[in-house]
Amino acid sequence: MEAITIYGIKTCGSVQKARKYLESKNLPHEFVDWKTTPLDFGFLEWLIGEVGIEVLLNTKGATYKKLGLKERALSPAQKQQIMLEYPLLIKRPVIVYKPSSASAMQVLVGFDESRLAEVFG
Repeated sequence: MEAITIYGIKTCGSVQKARKYLESKNLPHEFVDWKTTPLDFGFLEWLIGEVGIEVLLNTKGATYKKLGLKERALSPAQKQQIMLEYPLLIKRPVIVYKPSSASAMQVLVGFDESRLAEVFG
């Protein structure tokens, strides 16, 4: 594994579980906290291209409900703009990694221990 970066917020339980998992496997990783590092439009656009906006948008979280987004018919562009303004709307963690055998970066969204074991051992 060449590079692993976890994006999210440090107080999120799913982010903490993912970080602990990688640490238990002695896999070094970088952590980017969206509360202190603003989300970049180009990066969000790339993520959406990799996994799709519906995978990224956390429709079960408190922020989604608080903003009343369920009742609004939002276009993909509107969803993207709202995710830029409210990064807590993005399902966490977002793990970007580059396997040694691949030429491109890969993305995992959400905490799934069996999927992490499949990818990272």
